[in-house]
Amino acid sequence: MSGELLLWLLALCVLLAVVVQLVRFLRADGDLTLLWAEWQGRRPEWELTDMVVWVTGASGGIGEELAYQLSKLGVSLVLSARRVHELERVKRRCLENGNLKEKDILVLPLDLTDRSSHEMATKAVLQEFGKIDILVNNGGRSQRSLVVDASLDVYKELIELNYLGTVSLTKCVLPHMIERKQGKIVTVNSVLGIIAAPLSSGYCASKHALRGFFNGLRTELATYPGIIISNICPGPVQSNIVHNALTEEVTKAVGSGGDQSYKMATSRCVRLMLVSMANDLKEVWIADQPFLSMTYLWQYMPTWAWWITNKVGKKRIENFKSGVDADAYFKTWKAKHD
Repeated sequence: MSGELLLWLLALCVLLAVVVQLVRFLRADGDLTLLWAEWQGRRPEWELTDMVVWVTGASGGIGEELAYQLSKLGVSLVLSARRVHELERVKRRCLENGNLKEKDILVLPLDLTDRSSHEMATKAVLQEFGKIDILVNNGGRSQRSLVVDASLDVYKELIELNYLGTVSLTKCVLPHMIERKQGKIVTVNSVLGIIAAPLSSGYCASKHALRGFFNGLRTELATYPGIIISNICPGPVQSNIVHNALTEEVTKAVGSGGDQSYKMATSRCVRLMLVSMANDLKEVWIADQPFLSMTYLWQYMPTWAWWITNKVGKKRIENFKSGVDADAYFKTWKAKHD
């Protein structure tokens, strides 16, 4: 076989490999490192058993689903949120469908904005289970309002809850992990902690702040390789986050979740979160297309990302002002490409 023919065959193989990877990316629902870990990495069923996991925001959405999936792994669970009756409902279902007993689940009501209560809550967990292996910072609220219309109190509430509340609880748990020289602090951020979008300026600000804080904390913990800081950045996921989102006033929520059909199933998002936790990944992006591609563009080609965001953002604002679901555009896109 001639050298020229070998070169042509090699080029064809390279081209084919590129095409295959492109097709895989277009169908991906997570960043490439995360999907590799799901395929070849450590399994949550092997790595997370017998751990004590504290989940905030456990009364609904991602936090609720996380509790259900963790309950099947044989962990000890601490469920926190403000709504005690909802936490009790989640606990009952964990006991019904999981592998846990009553003694394995602690319902611990917690208001992230009441920072004076965080130290006592941490002591209550340690008294109950003796350790905290994983803290999952999942509590928070979103936003659906324009900057020009939103009260400054809305921004204050988002920073108090999403950012300062999370930082406060983390600071209470951190000394225990430093003492043990091990632990995982997993923070449910958002792709809006990487990119930006209209109608969510305060939410974006709180999530960008969280990403900066935990990236900074990770550098300070370089001498403690057993303490893992992980940022989870989901795109749109089926939950009540839009239903509970703040509008132009703190006292007024959206009250409607809109169409959820185009969003990722909560169970899939949580499964990928568990894969990330099992493999100690520092940051993961969990999103269907086109949100995953937009995240890559914002990270690596911001000029192009700005151009696309401005185009899509105008339509999002038009939908919002006309009373239509702000994200109806994405439902149409997904229907065309499925």
